Amino acid sequence: MPTISYSIRHITKFKYSAPISENVMDVRMQPRSDEHQQSIDFYLYVQPNTNIFIYQDYLNNTIHHFSIPGLHKELALRAEAVVNVTAPEALPAALTEADWATVDALSLSADHWEMCTPSAFTQFSPILQSLATELNVTRRADPLSVLHELNEAIYRTFTYSTEATNVDSSIDEAIIQRRGVCQDYAHVMLALIRNFLHMPCRYVSGYLYHQQSDQSASAATHAWVEVLLPSLGWVGFDPTNNLITGERHIRAAIGRDYHEVPPTRGLFKGNADSELSVSVYVRRSDDPVVQEEMPTTSREQMPPGIVSYSSTLEMEQQQQQQ
Repeated sequence: MPTISYSIRHITKFKYSAPISENVMDVRMQPRSDEHQQSIDFYLYVQPNTNIFIYQDYLNNTIHHFSIPGLHKELALRAEAVVNVTAPEALPAALTEADWATVDALSLSADHWEMCTPSAFTQFSPILQSLATELNVTRRADPLSVLHELNEAIYRTFTYSTEATNVDSSIDEAIIQRRGVCQDYAHVMLALIRNFLHMPCRYVSGYLYHQQSDQSASAATHAWVEVLLPSLGWVGFDPTNNLITGERHIRAAIGRDYHEVPPTRGLFKGNADSELSVSVYVRRSDDPVVQEEMPTTSREQMPPGIVSYSSTLEMEQQQQQQ
């Protein structure tokens, strides 16, 4: 399989309405290295300047951690990466009905049981039950065929909208509106798989090299789902774009849901409003050279309920995946 080299630039800016006294943040932007993907270079620039500590969690996600103790009104991050991606082998047309028994064995394994357990964003609810009935999310045919159908059903049932939800929205909100961003699409699919198909599955945070047919935002991070299948391993499904993941999907971090792998998670101290802007650009090595200006997503306020508190309050700051 041919290998494609990508350059990624991910710029995040937090602006505060008043000086804040401290910022502590974890960053999960470095592409993973695994069988189909190799992280070649990665740099993270932080302003104000600070020391950055790097470590890996138990799922081998690379985390950059820093703190800024002095007064400041802005925080700017620029992550730059070079990554090589090789497309996985083509999937078979289907598996067999007998493979459901193998799925059960995988689910009971100590290595995978936590990826079968409903997490913060994938809890059962009557609204989820109604959607499962509507989409016929049941064990039938074979596991791969059911997942193909579910991937397409979510794509056709929901409308992509950056205005419908925010970083903390529950799946019920997205289901009621039938609208959301890639984070919502991924959470809905994970919740349906875990609660009704009982298969090991995980949330993937990363980047997508965009084509005109993609409906997800081109200037933002992306998210999708991976499901563990007999004889195939972890297979990626992108319900936002009705795709099986391939050489255009670049994995940065994996976890049970968004809560475990946001691109940024931080706390700041201060009596201030916070405004976030994000720009992401992904370029293939054979693309024409472009100017330095980066496409920028629309500015959005931080989730409600975190402003106008005492200067000692710690307030979480994250960015929604689109």
